[in-house]
Amino acid sequence: MRTTPSDLYAVLGLTPSATPTQLRRAYRALLRRHHPDTHGTDAPRASGEPDQAAETVQQVLTAYAVLRDPARRAAYDRLRTPSTTAVPVNVRVHQAPTTPDDPPIRARPVRWHT
Repeated sequence: MRTTPSDLYAVLGLTPSATPTQLRRAYRALLRRHHPDTHGTDAPRASGEPDQAAETVQQVLTAYAVLRDPARRAAYDRLRTPSTTAVPVNVRVHQAPTTPDDPPIRARPVRWHT
């Protein structure tokens, strides 16, 4: 099962202020380092054992796919960091004044008449 890494910048070993050139260089270096074709390992794996190199390559590919596109990167940055300009919302619960003579309020399903 493919999981999305929590921090795409950490996957590539970069900071959020990285330039597109730094992003591309980190991507290519990590891909060369972890790609299974560059290792030449032909050792058979157990059927239930996950392939760590393939998982790492998939995380690098996912991170680069998001961060290389300026629109997707901006959307990721907005989701990654909470907005400091957000205004907190105060919610007040309004309760109608009750007197001992008032019957209790009952909410029933709404019936639409056509």
